[in-house]
Amino acid sequence: MSINSVVVDTDQVAKEWNELGFSCELWEDVPGHEWADCVHETDELFVVVEGSVEIEMGGGTLRPQVGHEVYIPAGTQHTVRNVGDATSRWLHGEWMDFAQTD
Repeated sequence: MSINSVVVDTDQVAKEWNELGFSCELWEDVPGHEWADCVHETDELFVVVEGSVEIEMGGGTLRPQVGHEVYIPAGTQHTVRNVGDATSRWLHGEWMDFAQTD
């Protein structure tokens, strides 16, 4: 690991997201894998832990670096793909209060 490498503390991210009302799950994708045209009824958070990931949404394309958080608003069509030559790992969270009713 180089001196400039970013290491994501997945437990800390999960704690912070849970305090904000979001779930937190670790996902892994092989090179070239794509989650195309996803739309969810709840807000989402996304953080790259390892690898190269591309996110298309809102007419633009993001290539978040390791450790950078991306917010995906509810109802936003988006595509996530591994654009690297190795497995990508990323954290995904959904706003948990959406399912609660009074």
